[in-house]
Amino acid sequence: MADGDFMQIALAQARAAAALGEVPVGAVVVRAGQVIATGGNAPIGEHDPSAHAEVLALRAAAKLLGNYRLTDCELFVTLEPCPMCAGAILQARLKRVVFGARDPKAGAAGSVLDLFGSQQLNHQTQVQGGVEAVACATLLQDFFVRRRERAQEAANPLRQDALRTPATRFAALPGYPWPAHYVSDLPSLQGLRLHYLDAGSHDAPECYLCLHDGSAWSYVFHERMAAWLAEGKRVVAPDLIGFGKSDKPKKDNWHDADRHRRVLDELVSRLDLQRCIVVRQNNDEWIGTAMRDRSAHRYAGELVLDITVDASEPAYAAPFPDAGHSAGPRAYTRWLHP
Repeated sequence: MADGDFMQIALAQARAAAALGEVPVGAVVVRAGQVIATGGNAPIGEHDPSAHAEVLALRAAAKLLGNYRLTDCELFVTLEPCPMCAGAILQARLKRVVFGARDPKAGAAGSVLDLFGSQQLNHQTQVQGGVEAVACATLLQDFFVRRRERAQEAANPLRQDALRTPATRFAALPGYPWPAHYVSDLPSLQGLRLHYLDAGSHDAPECYLCLHDGSAWSYVFHERMAAWLAEGKRVVAPDLIGFGKSDKPKKDNWHDADRHRRVLDELVSRLDLQRCIVVRQNNDEWIGTAMRDRSAHRYAGELVLDITVDASEPAYAAPFPDAGHSAGPRAYTRWLHP
């Protein structure tokens, strides 16, 4: 088996740890080309600060071999070892350690410090990093995104007359890497939670305020966002209430043009957006003109993009798993032409 094959086994251990609520790190000990021990992060479940994946795998291997020295063994772990785990690896006299993703906050194999390369220690273990690094890093990133979302949901309980699309519906969207922002305390929201993207420097010379139409949500701007950010722009892209990652009132009659304008006015004020270019998807004037009239000092222009989407495509269907979540799109035509 190649290094990548052993790392896949470690990744399976990391996924199992994540399923138990642990930070997803997995490890395997290999001897003579055979896996002899595995471990997944378990400090929460074990109430043990030392129960990192590497330590658990080393303990299991030592018990199996009847020896605390593992001189002819290799360790494969999905994340660069921390100082504690690096110390355990060195004490076990492992001949080689292979890791996946780097840890810029606590890595002891070169990212923060390099214990393995210290000539002052009486043993040096060979180290190789970057094996299946993308898969290992993605697993960690997705875990922390979901954990932040759960914390935000707990801090912003859902109204009884609304729905919230499960975060898993958005997990595999391509080209949508920006962190989610939420607000629920704007007066016009009345406790509903609104999602928006806010990327780029707040000191940028221009801010693009991107407003989707009733066929889409903020994802519709993802390709253009990447280009604008590369040009040094700030980009803010909210999901209207009833769309995207925002809360979705169950009743169609919650929606009207003035209510949505007030919500967006309050968001623009809260973020203190200046020098705004209002970017509208298609030529729906119900929103851009009224906002500029009410807060003219914040706006510097307008850009209309002709973007037609197929609402049945997975990315655009993601916010609407059933008819109950779809009051916003149903009501859009009515409030566009009251």
